[in-house]
Amino acid sequence: MTSTATIPTTSHAPAGSATGLTDLPGRWISGWDPEDAVQWHAAGSRIAARNLRWSIFAEFLGFVVWQLWSIVVVALPAAGFSFTVTETFWLISIPSLVGATLRFPYTFMVPRFGGRNWTIVSALLLLIPAAGLAMCVSNPATPFPVMLSVAALAGLGGGNFASSMANITSFYPQRQKGWALGLNAAGGNLGAAVAQFVVPIVITLGAGATLGLPLAGLIWIPFILVAAVGAWFRMDNLTSATADVKASLAALRYPELWLMALLYIGTFGSFIGFSGVFPKLIADQFPAFSAFPIGGATLSLAFVGALVGSLARPYGGRLADRFGGSVITIAAFAVMALGALGVILTLPLKNFGFFLGFFLLLFVASGAGNGATYRMIPTLFALRSGTTDAHRSSGDVPARRAAAAALGIVSALGAYGGFVIPQALGASKSATGGYAAGLGWFVAAYAVLLVVTVVVHLRGRRRGVRI
Repeated sequence: MTSTATIPTTSHAPAGSATGLTDLPGRWISGWDPEDAVQWHAAGSRIAARNLRWSIFAEFLGFVVWQLWSIVVVALPAAGFSFTVTETFWLISIPSLVGATLRFPYTFMVPRFGGRNWTIVSALLLLIPAAGLAMCVSNPATPFPVMLSVAALAGLGGGNFASSMANITSFYPQRQKGWALGLNAAGGNLGAAVAQFVVPIVITLGAGATLGLPLAGLIWIPFILVAAVGAWFRMDNLTSATADVKASLAALRYPELWLMALLYIGTFGSFIGFSGVFPKLIADQFPAFSAFPIGGATLSLAFVGALVGSLARPYGGRLADRFGGSVITIAAFAVMALGALGVILTLPLKNFGFFLGFFLLLFVASGAGNGATYRMIPTLFALRSGTTDAHRSSGDVPARRAAAAALGIVSALGAYGGFVIPQALGASKSATGGYAAGLGWFVAAYAVLLVVTVVVHLRGRRRGVRI
């Protein structure tokens, strides 16, 4: 049975007849239209902000779980584990491979089950890799295939991004998508930084001669439960986010989708790939700077890279809202290439300050590029629908649904960069004994992607549209 009422002040009910919204059982909302200015100012913005907050928290924990193995592998030798270089880089990269693949089905879970409902389920699924990691690392005799299988389960955290972004894009008007999606993504990306900051401290705090590696997974279980309960009570499902598999499959035929997937591999793939491998790079190149004692624990500086990249993402989205995503993405690829080239040139100097500085430049640029590139997706699909001002208008309903599906698909394809980068650097290490060759490959890739983005930008200018 449906119900309508006046605009609430303290109730969770979305709105009433004055805004065209209807509150349905199970926290479903019908009549949602963020482009309706009256509805948005009366009730929509408040509802969207509440859903965004809990979406960010759940996605944050997904990224935490997704990145746990990139931190734990650095401590495995001290805990009695002995793996080859190739095996170590597989433990780092397999969560990204699985997470990227899971983003495809996760994209369609929101329209199928509802954003609130799927947030609850996807959060509870994180309990499996968190508990599994704790069991595996408690015994140095755990075989590598078992370790690899449990590391693959961490990919469940990577899948959360696609469903979260597809959900939030339905809540916000086109003019605010860059900032909203940037905040949602940045909140999730911060999970990588927080995990890299917290886990080294927790596993060494008061450990003495032995490491508390199981705590790397166990400490997140209470927070996962809080996220699930919070989503249950505070999030909503939108009836307008209906499953449109036909439109989603049609989006696969659009060249815009594959173009954005390529660019997103360069931006987000770089962020998640270098975030995962950064602790290992520091440990290999500058072991004296890999960990710093703080009381009875140790701190790793690896978290700084993921931190600055995460914080830069919403500002990349905001700049894209103002100037166009292609302009900011062009600048991002240029700076990323300079950052990677700077690392290559300074590696022989054995100077940790230069190494860290150029890598932080790379992280900031990739983070800003994430937000800017993602902002281009709804613009391109709105443009395809025939909208005259695609930068500020999201187009008709089919265009919005296609854009929502494309956001998830592009995020899935882009996340494969998180697998490619550790594997490429691992191959470089095995073949040459260092990482300079692998970094050189990325400099060349960023140069190519920069040229591609310039072409997109110029085509938009010829049509009088900011892309």
